[in-house]
Amino acid sequence: MLLGDLIARFQDEAAASETLLSLGDLALTARVLAGAAASNISAGELAVQAVGRFVDGAGDDEWLTLLGRLSRADDPGRAFLHHVLSRATPA
Repeated sequence: MLLGDLIARFQDEAAASETLLSLGDLALTARVLAGAAASNISAGELAVQAVGRFVDGAGDDEWLTLLGRLSRADDPGRAFLHHVLSRATPA
């Protein structure tokens, strides 16, 4: 899957929400849900916004880190969203 395809995929709130729930990272999911509730939006919308902020604002080092993760991932889509949401909702 191409990086542009991943970005486009996670512009869909339902796809982002479904993937978030499939990550199996309860702490990350809880942070996303709390952030979404605080902003009065859905978890999927928070994920879509986080992807947009990453695409618009990530520096070269962040992109290189992401690309390295994606190259080793069994599921690049899940790895992409996990990376972006971890950055957007630090522990």
